[in-house]
Amino acid sequence: MKPLLLIDVDGPLNPYAALSEPRPPHGYTAHVMRPSAWPYPQPLTVLLNPEHGTELLALAGRYELVWATTWEGDANEWIGPHLGLPELPYISWPETHGRTPRGTFWKTRYVLEYAAGRPFAWVDDEITPYDREWVEREHLTPALLLRVDPGIGLTRPDFEALARWAAEE
Repeated sequence: MKPLLLIDVDGPLNPYAALSEPRPPHGYTAHVMRPSAWPYPQPLTVLLNPEHGTELLALAGRYELVWATTWEGDANEWIGPHLGLPELPYISWPETHGRTPRGTFWKTRYVLEYAAGRPFAWVDDEITPYDREWVEREHLTPALLLRVDPGIGLTRPDFEALARWAAEE
């Protein structure tokens, strides 16, 4: 069974911290979106790089790709088509931004529940040392937690690290 590749949208695929820059980073295009959970009247601007879709599809031979984002199923409608990705399974969060064990990011416990003992790699911009420690202690199979700068998004070295890790599993 392939390891899971758990993919956050905002930060890794949408470097939202770069929205304040005069131009999107190289390779990115701005898209105006209104996902179902977006609570504001004005639409959301999302930066996406279609090369990320190519990179993720290349990793699909080694991983089972899964959305691990608050976009949940909306990622299949709003993000995936711009990246050339097929419909992917997603983690349905029972609660967002709730209480967390030992200072971990709120997603961490649900990521472990979803993984259910399977090896996984997780890309997110909010991973901390507390999350790494928690996963190492609570998850008995290999896991790679890859923190991504939300002003840059996923880069070539990130995709290389994901490919290397999967090759070792």
